[in-house]
Amino acid sequence: MGQAGTLILIMAAAVLAPLLAHGVGRWIRIPVVIFEIVLGILIGPDVLDWAHGGEVIDVLSDLGLSMLIFLAGYEIQFAAIRGDTLRRSVWAWVASLALGLGVALALTGVDWARAVIIGTALTSTALGTVLPILRDSGDLEGRFGTVMMAFGAVGEFGPIIAMAVLLSGRRPGAATVVLAVFAAITAGAVFLALRPRRPWFSRIIRSTLHTSAQFAVRFVMLLLVAMLALSQVLGLDVLLGAFAAGLLTRLVLQSSAPESSEEILTRVEAMGFGFLVPLFFIVTGIAFDLASLLDGGRALLLLPVFLVLFVVVRGLPTYVLAPRDLSPLSRRALTIYSSTCLPLVVAITAIGVDDGVVKKSEAAALVGAAMISVLVFPLLALRLRARERDITPRLPQSPATEAW
Repeated sequence: MGQAGTLILIMAAAVLAPLLAHGVGRWIRIPVVIFEIVLGILIGPDVLDWAHGGEVIDVLSDLGLSMLIFLAGYEIQFAAIRGDTLRRSVWAWVASLALGLGVALALTGVDWARAVIIGTALTSTALGTVLPILRDSGDLEGRFGTVMMAFGAVGEFGPIIAMAVLLSGRRPGAATVVLAVFAAITAGAVFLALRPRRPWFSRIIRSTLHTSAQFAVRFVMLLLVAMLALSQVLGLDVLLGAFAAGLLTRLVLQSSAPESSEEILTRVEAMGFGFLVPLFFIVTGIAFDLASLLDGGRALLLLPVFLVLFVVVRGLPTYVLAPRDLSPLSRRALTIYSSTCLPLVVAITAIGVDDGVVKKSEAAALVGAAMISVLVFPLLALRLRARERDITPRLPQSPATEAW
Protein backbone atom coordinates (compact mmCIF):
# COMPACT_ATOMS: atom_id res chain seq x y z
CA MET A 1 0.00 0.00 0.00
CA GLY A 2 1.25 3.49 -0.88
CA GLN A 3 1.94 6.37 1.48
CA ALA A 4 -1.54 7.87 1.00
CA GLY A 5 -3.23 4.58 1.83
CA THR A 6 -0.99 4.06 4.85
CA LEU A 7 -1.81 7.55 6.12
CA ILE A 8 -5.54 6.82 5.80
CA LEU A 9 -5.08 3.59 7.78
CA ILE A 10 -3.08 5.43 10.45
CA MET A 11 -5.76 8.09 10.87
CA ALA A 12 -8.47 5.40 10.96
CA ALA A 13 -6.50 3.73 13.77
CA ALA A 14 -6.16 7.11 15.51
CA VAL A 15 -9.96 7.48 15.46
CA LEU A 16 -10.56 3.89 16.57
CA ALA A 17 -8.10 4.01 19.51
CA PRO A 18 -10.08 6.41 21.76
CA LEU A 19 -13.30 4.54 20.95
CA LEU A 20 -11.69 1.31 22.16
CA ALA A 21 -10.27 3.04 25.23
CA HIS A 22 -13.71 4.46 26.04
CA GLY A 23 -15.41 1.10 25.50
CA VAL A 24 -12.97 -0.78 27.70
CA GLY A 25 -12.98 2.04 30.28
CA ARG A 26 -16.11 0.73 31.96
CA TRP A 27 -14.08 -2.29 33.16
CA ILE A 28 -10.48 -1.11 33.21
CA ARG A 29 -8.80 2.19 32.47
CA ILE A 30 -6.21 1.70 29.72
CA PRO A 31 -4.26 4.67 28.27
CA VAL A 32 -5.25 5.40 24.69
CA VAL A 33 -1.58 5.21 23.66
CA ILE A 34 -1.69 1.44 24.19
CA PHE A 35 -4.47 1.03 21.65
CA GLU A 36 -2.59 3.27 19.23
CA ILE A 37 0.53 1.12 19.44
CA VAL A 38 -1.37 -2.18 19.29
CA LEU A 39 -3.38 -1.03 16.27
CA GLY A 40 -0.11 0.01 14.62
CA ILE A 41 1.31 -3.48 15.21
CA LEU A 42 -1.90 -5.02 13.87
CA ILE A 43 -1.84 -3.12 10.56
CA GLY A 44 1.96 -3.34 10.31
CA PRO A 45 4.20 -5.74 8.36
CA ASP A 46 4.33 -8.48 11.02
CA VAL A 47 0.55 -9.04 11.28
CA LEU A 48 -1.85 -7.83 8.56
CA ASP A 49 0.89 -6.25 6.43
CA TRP A 50 -1.34 -3.37 5.37
CA ALA A 51 0.81 -0.41 6.43
CA HIS A 52 4.51 0.33 5.98
CA GLY A 53 6.80 3.20 6.79
CA GLY A 54 8.01 5.68 4.20
CA GLU A 55 9.60 9.09 3.88
CA VAL A 56 6.38 11.07 4.39
CA ILE A 57 5.13 8.85 7.21
CA ASP A 58 8.50 8.91 8.97
CA VAL A 59 8.72 12.73 8.81
CA LEU A 60 5.22 13.07 10.29
CA SER A 61 6.10 10.53 12.98
CA ASP A 62 9.24 12.50 13.91
CA LEU A 63 7.13 15.65 14.14
CA GLY A 64 4.74 13.77 16.40
CA LEU A 65 7.56 12.80 18.76
CA SER A 66 8.83 16.39 18.74
CA MET A 67 5.34 17.68 19.52
CA LEU A 68 5.03 15.21 22.42
CA ILE A 69 8.32 16.42 23.93
CA PHE A 70 7.36 20.05 23.22
CA LEU A 71 4.09 19.70 25.14
CA ALA A 72 5.94 18.02 28.02
CA GLY A 73 8.37 20.96 28.10
CA TYR A 74 5.48 23.42 28.08
CA GLU A 75 3.94 21.83 31.17
CA ILE A 76 7.07 22.42 33.27
CA GLN A 77 6.60 25.17 35.84
CA PHE A 78 10.04 25.81 37.31
CA ALA A 79 8.60 28.26 39.81
CA ALA A 80 6.73 25.35 41.41
CA ILE A 81 9.42 22.65 41.22
CA ARG A 82 12.53 24.60 42.20
CA GLY A 83 14.44 24.15 45.44
CA ASP A 84 14.73 20.86 47.30
CA THR A 85 12.25 19.03 45.03
CA LEU A 86 14.23 19.91 41.91
CA ARG A 87 17.55 18.98 43.54
CA ARG A 88 16.18 15.60 44.61
CA SER A 89 14.86 14.90 41.12
CA VAL A 90 18.22 15.76 39.52
CA TRP A 91 20.19 13.57 41.93
CA ALA A 92 17.69 10.74 41.43
CA TRP A 93 18.28 10.85 37.68
CA VAL A 94 22.08 11.05 38.06
CA ALA A 95 21.91 7.96 40.28
CA SER A 96 19.70 6.29 37.65
CA LEU A 97 22.24 7.02 34.92
CA ALA A 98 25.12 5.58 36.95
CA LEU A 99 23.06 2.52 37.86
CA GLY A 100 21.77 2.11 34.30
CA LEU A 101 25.22 2.25 32.75
CA GLY A 102 26.54 -0.22 35.33
CA VAL A 103 23.71 -2.69 34.70
CA ALA A 104 24.02 -2.28 30.94
CA LEU A 105 27.77 -2.92 31.05
CA ALA A 106 27.08 -6.17 32.90
CA LEU A 107 24.39 -7.19 30.39
CA THR A 108 26.52 -6.43 27.33
CA GLY A 109 29.79 -7.93 28.54
CA VAL A 110 31.39 -4.50 29.05
CA ASP A 111 30.50 -3.30 25.54
CA TRP A 112 30.55 0.45 26.16
CA ALA A 113 28.75 1.50 22.96
CA ARG A 114 25.82 -0.87 23.57
CA ALA A 115 25.82 -0.10 27.27
CA VAL A 116 25.38 3.63 26.60
CA ILE A 117 22.31 2.97 24.43
CA ILE A 118 20.69 0.51 26.84
CA GLY A 119 21.73 2.32 30.02
CA THR A 120 20.44 5.70 28.81
CA ALA A 121 17.14 4.17 27.68
CA LEU A 122 16.63 2.69 31.15
CA THR A 123 16.75 6.15 32.76
CA SER A 124 13.92 7.82 30.86
CA THR A 125 10.47 8.83 32.08
CA ALA A 126 7.58 9.23 29.63
CA LEU A 127 6.36 12.54 31.06
CA GLY A 128 4.55 13.43 27.84
CA THR A 129 2.70 10.12 27.96
CA VAL A 130 1.96 10.26 31.70
CA LEU A 131 0.78 13.89 31.78
CA PRO A 132 -2.64 13.27 30.15
CA ILE A 133 -3.22 10.41 32.61
CA LEU A 134 -2.31 12.64 35.56
CA ARG A 135 -4.49 15.45 34.25
CA ASP A 136 -7.50 13.20 33.69
CA SER A 137 -7.19 11.66 37.17
CA GLY A 138 -6.76 15.02 38.91
CA ASP A 139 -3.29 14.07 40.17
CA LEU A 140 -1.55 16.87 38.30
CA GLU A 141 -2.73 19.38 40.87
CA GLY A 142 -1.39 19.61 44.41
CA ARG A 143 1.84 18.44 45.98
CA PHE A 144 1.95 15.05 44.26
CA GLY A 145 1.55 16.66 40.84
CA THR A 146 4.36 19.13 41.56
CA VAL A 147 6.76 16.37 42.63
CA MET A 148 5.79 14.16 39.70
CA MET A 149 6.34 17.09 37.35
CA ALA A 150 9.85 17.62 38.74
CA PHE A 151 10.93 13.98 38.60
CA GLY A 152 9.24 13.47 35.22
CA ALA A 153 10.80 16.60 33.71
CA VAL A 154 14.30 15.58 34.74
CA GLY A 155 13.58 12.02 33.59
CA GLU A 156 12.65 13.42 30.18
CA PHE A 157 15.32 16.11 29.93
CA GLY A 158 18.21 14.10 31.42
CA PRO A 159 18.25 11.35 28.77
CA ILE A 160 18.01 14.00 26.04
CA ILE A 161 21.13 15.67 27.44
CA ALA A 162 22.82 12.27 27.72
CA MET A 163 21.93 11.57 24.08
CA ALA A 164 23.47 14.91 23.07
CA VAL A 165 26.71 14.15 24.92
CA LEU A 166 27.09 10.37 24.58
CA LEU A 167 25.28 9.54 21.32
CA SER A 168 26.17 12.49 19.10
CA GLY A 169 29.25 10.84 17.58
CA ARG A 170 31.46 13.57 19.00
CA ARG A 171 33.98 13.25 21.78
CA PRO A 172 32.39 14.10 25.16
CA GLY A 173 34.41 17.33 25.42
CA ALA A 174 33.37 18.58 22.01
CA ALA A 175 29.77 17.51 22.60
CA THR A 176 29.73 19.41 25.89
CA VAL A 177 30.99 22.56 24.17
CA VAL A 178 28.26 22.31 21.51
CA LEU A 179 25.69 21.71 24.25
CA ALA A 180 26.97 24.78 26.09
CA VAL A 181 26.51 26.84 22.90
CA PHE A 182 22.94 25.59 22.62
CA ALA A 183 22.34 26.39 26.30
CA ALA A 184 23.75 29.90 25.85
CA ILE A 185 21.51 30.59 22.85
CA THR A 186 18.51 29.20 24.73
CA ALA A 187 19.35 31.34 27.77
CA GLY A 188 19.44 34.39 25.51
CA ALA A 189 16.04 33.43 24.14
CA VAL A 190 14.73 33.03 27.69
CA PHE A 191 16.04 36.52 28.55
CA LEU A 192 14.20 37.96 25.55
CA ALA A 193 11.08 35.98 26.42
CA LEU A 194 10.99 37.46 29.93
CA ARG A 195 11.26 41.06 28.73
CA PRO A 196 8.00 43.01 28.76
CA ARG A 197 6.14 42.73 25.47
CA ARG A 198 5.00 45.78 23.59
CA PRO A 199 1.22 46.32 23.72
CA TRP A 200 0.79 45.48 20.04
CA PHE A 201 2.02 41.92 20.62
CA SER A 202 -0.64 41.11 23.20
CA ARG A 203 -3.24 43.00 21.21
CA ILE A 204 -2.67 41.00 18.03
CA ILE A 205 -2.76 37.73 19.98
CA ARG A 206 -6.18 38.60 21.39
CA SER A 207 -7.60 40.02 18.17
CA THR A 208 -6.60 37.01 16.01
CA LEU A 209 -7.32 34.23 18.52
CA HIS A 210 -10.76 33.57 17.08
CA THR A 211 -9.97 34.35 13.44
CA SER A 212 -8.26 32.50 10.62
CA ALA A 213 -5.05 34.47 11.28
CA GLN A 214 -4.26 32.56 14.53
CA PHE A 215 -1.13 34.63 15.19
CA ALA A 216 -0.40 33.02 18.56
CA VAL A 217 -0.53 29.45 17.24
CA ARG A 218 1.66 30.36 14.27
CA PHE A 219 4.14 32.06 16.60
CA VAL A 220 4.28 28.94 18.80
CA MET A 221 4.96 26.75 15.78
CA LEU A 222 7.69 29.18 14.65
CA LEU A 223 9.38 28.81 18.06
CA LEU A 224 9.17 25.02 17.80
CA VAL A 225 10.56 24.84 14.27
CA ALA A 226 13.32 27.36 15.06
CA MET A 227 14.52 25.37 18.09
CA LEU A 228 14.39 22.11 16.11
CA ALA A 229 16.45 23.75 13.37
CA LEU A 230 18.97 25.11 15.91
CA SER A 231 19.42 21.62 17.36
CA GLN A 232 19.96 20.15 13.92
CA VAL A 233 22.45 22.84 12.90
CA LEU A 234 24.49 22.17 16.04
CA GLY A 235 24.33 18.42 15.47
CA LEU A 236 22.22 17.80 18.58
CA ASP A 237 19.15 15.62 18.84
CA VAL A 238 16.08 17.61 17.78
CA LEU A 239 14.24 16.46 20.91
CA LEU A 240 16.46 18.82 22.89
CA GLY A 241 15.18 21.67 20.75
CA ALA A 242 11.57 20.50 21.15
CA PHE A 243 11.85 20.46 24.94
CA ALA A 244 13.50 23.89 25.01
CA ALA A 245 10.81 25.24 22.69
CA GLY A 246 8.13 24.10 25.12
CA LEU A 247 9.83 25.92 27.99
CA LEU A 248 10.23 29.08 25.89
CA THR A 249 6.64 29.02 24.72
CA ARG A 250 5.31 28.97 28.29
CA LEU A 251 7.52 31.93 29.24
CA VAL A 252 6.48 33.96 26.19
CA LEU A 253 2.77 33.31 26.58
CA GLN A 254 2.73 33.83 30.35
CA SER A 255 4.52 37.17 30.02
CA SER A 256 2.71 38.50 26.96
CA ALA A 257 -0.81 37.04 27.03
CA PRO A 258 -1.46 35.27 30.36
CA GLU A 259 -5.23 35.56 29.97
CA SER A 260 -5.11 33.71 26.63
CA SER A 261 -2.29 31.21 27.28
CA GLU A 262 -4.57 28.32 28.27
CA GLU A 263 -6.74 28.72 25.20
CA ILE A 264 -3.66 28.90 22.96
CA LEU A 265 -2.28 25.74 24.56
CA THR A 266 -5.62 24.02 23.99
CA ARG A 267 -5.35 24.74 20.28
CA VAL A 268 -1.75 23.52 20.10
CA GLU A 269 -2.69 20.39 22.06
CA ALA A 270 -5.55 19.76 19.62
CA MET A 271 -3.05 19.80 16.77
CA GLY A 272 -0.66 17.58 18.72
CA PHE A 273 -2.92 15.03 20.39
CA GLY A 274 -5.43 15.15 17.56
CA PHE A 275 -2.99 14.36 14.75
CA LEU A 276 0.78 14.29 15.24
CA VAL A 277 1.18 12.48 18.58
CA PRO A 278 -1.17 9.54 17.81
CA LEU A 279 0.52 9.26 14.43
CA PHE A 280 3.87 8.82 16.19
CA PHE A 281 2.58 6.06 18.46
CA ILE A 282 0.81 4.21 15.63
CA VAL A 283 3.93 4.39 13.46
CA THR A 284 5.88 3.08 16.47
CA GLY A 285 3.59 0.05 16.37
CA ILE A 286 3.99 -0.33 12.61
CA ALA A 287 7.78 -0.20 12.88
CA PHE A 288 7.91 -2.52 15.90
CA ASP A 289 9.88 -5.66 15.04
CA LEU A 290 7.43 -8.19 16.43
CA ALA A 291 8.97 -11.04 14.44
CA SER A 292 12.38 -10.58 16.10
CA LEU A 293 10.76 -10.62 19.50
CA LEU A 294 8.60 -13.68 18.90
CA ASP A 295 11.45 -15.70 17.42
CA GLY A 296 12.22 -16.62 21.02
CA GLY A 297 15.67 -16.89 22.46
CA ARG A 298 17.48 -14.05 24.15
CA ALA A 299 15.22 -11.19 22.94
CA LEU A 300 12.09 -12.67 24.47
CA LEU A 301 13.92 -13.36 27.72
CA LEU A 302 15.23 -9.81 27.82
CA LEU A 303 11.74 -8.26 27.68
CA PRO A 304 10.75 -9.03 31.30
CA VAL A 305 14.32 -8.28 32.39
CA PHE A 306 14.12 -4.79 30.90
CA LEU A 307 10.68 -4.26 32.43
CA VAL A 308 12.08 -5.00 35.88
CA LEU A 309 15.14 -2.87 35.19
CA PHE A 310 12.96 0.16 34.41
CA VAL A 311 11.73 -0.03 38.00
CA VAL A 312 15.15 -0.82 39.49
CA VAL A 313 17.18 1.73 37.51
CA ARG A 314 14.69 4.59 37.29
CA GLY A 315 12.27 3.78 40.08
CA LEU A 316 14.56 2.82 42.95
CA PRO A 317 16.53 6.13 43.06
CA THR A 318 13.23 7.98 42.72
CA TYR A 319 11.77 6.17 45.73
CA VAL A 320 14.88 6.73 47.82
CA LEU A 321 15.20 10.44 47.00
CA ALA A 322 11.49 11.35 46.87
CA PRO A 323 10.57 14.27 49.16
CA ARG A 324 9.89 13.14 52.70
CA ASP A 325 6.56 14.95 52.87
CA LEU A 326 4.99 12.39 50.52
CA SER A 327 3.10 9.50 52.07
CA PRO A 328 4.31 5.91 51.47
CA LEU A 329 1.53 5.32 48.93
CA SER A 330 2.40 8.52 47.06
CA ARG A 331 6.09 7.57 47.03
CA ARG A 332 5.21 4.22 45.48
CA ALA A 333 2.95 5.86 42.91
CA LEU A 334 5.72 8.36 42.09
CA THR A 335 8.17 5.46 41.68
CA ILE A 336 5.89 3.62 39.27
CA TYR A 337 4.98 6.71 37.24
CA SER A 338 8.67 7.63 36.96
CA SER A 339 9.47 4.13 35.68
CA THR A 340 6.97 4.49 32.83
CA CYS A 341 8.76 5.08 29.55
CA LEU A 342 8.39 4.76 25.80
CA PRO A 343 9.04 7.76 23.49
CA LEU A 344 12.71 8.23 24.39
CA VAL A 345 13.26 4.46 24.43
CA VAL A 346 12.02 4.40 20.82
CA ALA A 347 14.28 7.33 19.88
CA ILE A 348 17.39 6.01 21.66
CA THR A 349 17.09 2.45 20.35
CA ALA A 350 16.48 3.78 16.83
CA ILE A 351 19.83 5.58 17.05
CA GLY A 352 21.47 2.38 18.25
CA VAL A 353 20.00 0.29 15.44
CA ASP A 354 20.87 2.89 12.77
CA ASP A 355 24.47 3.01 14.03
CA GLY A 356 24.70 -0.79 14.09
CA VAL A 357 25.44 -0.76 17.82
CA VAL A 358 22.29 -2.50 19.06
CA LYS A 359 20.68 -5.54 17.46
CA LYS A 360 17.12 -5.26 16.22
CA SER A 361 16.07 -7.99 18.62
CA GLU A 362 17.50 -6.09 21.60
CA ALA A 363 15.79 -2.90 20.47
CA ALA A 364 12.51 -4.81 20.09
CA ALA A 365 12.86 -6.18 23.63
CA LEU A 366 13.50 -2.69 25.04
CA VAL A 367 10.62 -1.09 23.13
CA GLY A 368 8.34 -4.02 23.98
CA ALA A 369 9.12 -3.65 27.68
CA ALA A 370 8.49 0.10 27.41
CA MET A 371 5.11 -0.59 25.81
CA ILE A 372 4.18 -2.87 28.69
CA SER A 373 5.33 -0.20 31.15
CA VAL A 374 2.92 2.29 29.57
CA LEU A 375 0.11 -0.27 29.84
CA VAL A 376 0.76 -1.60 33.35
CA PHE A 377 2.57 1.03 35.41
CA PRO A 378 0.04 3.92 35.17
CA LEU A 379 -2.76 1.51 36.11
CA LEU A 380 -0.84 0.47 39.23
CA ALA A 381 -0.04 4.08 40.11
CA LEU A 382 -3.66 5.14 39.63
CA ARG A 383 -4.76 2.36 41.97
CA LEU A 384 -2.25 3.46 44.62
CA ARG A 385 -3.43 7.06 44.38
CA ALA A 386 -7.07 5.93 44.62
CA ARG A 387 -6.24 3.93 47.76
CA GLU A 388 -4.63 7.00 49.29
CA ARG A 389 -7.67 9.15 48.54
CA ASP A 390 -9.84 6.50 50.21
CA ILE A 391 -7.63 6.29 53.30
CA THR A 392 -6.67 9.93 53.87
CA PRO A 393 -10.14 11.31 54.80
CA ARG A 394 -10.52 8.61 57.46
CA LEU A 395 -7.41 9.75 59.33
CA PRO A 396 -7.63 13.56 59.34
CA GLN A 397 -6.32 14.00 62.86
CA SER A 398 -3.75 11.23 63.07
CA PRO A 399 -0.18 12.22 63.97
CA ALA A 400 1.14 10.44 60.90
CA THR A 401 -1.19 12.40 58.65
CA GLU A 402 -0.31 15.71 60.34
CA ALA A 403 3.41 15.02 59.92
CA TRP A 404 2.87 14.07 56.31
